[in-house]
Amino acid sequence: MNKNYRLEILAGIAIIAFCALFHFTSSTLKGAEFAGSDTAGSNQIADLTGKPVESFSPLVPQWVPPGAEIEAGLFALQAAIGGILVGGVFGYWLGQRKKV
Repeated sequence: MNKNYRLEILAGIAIIAFCALFHFTSSTLKGAEFAGSDTAGSNQIADLTGKPVESFSPLVPQWVPPGAEIEAGLFALQAAIGGILVGGVFGYWLGQRKKV
């Protein structure tokens, strides 16, 4: 095995193992939903304090988009801007390395 590809092969094996584990758990747990950490945290606070989850409100009021399409579009825009910034930083570093 060539030393240059050892890390890439290990990363590929890790990705395949993660996908297989995810597929196995999602196929064996029927009716399970991913609630996310916000829901789990809110439920834990409600259990500890004895107040229902609906009685808690955020410190900073949040804007709720009028539709799911707008929310998905804003998320895609945020991901695109992040990708451009990360790509720009890596491109700048690569350009500085080739300049020297």
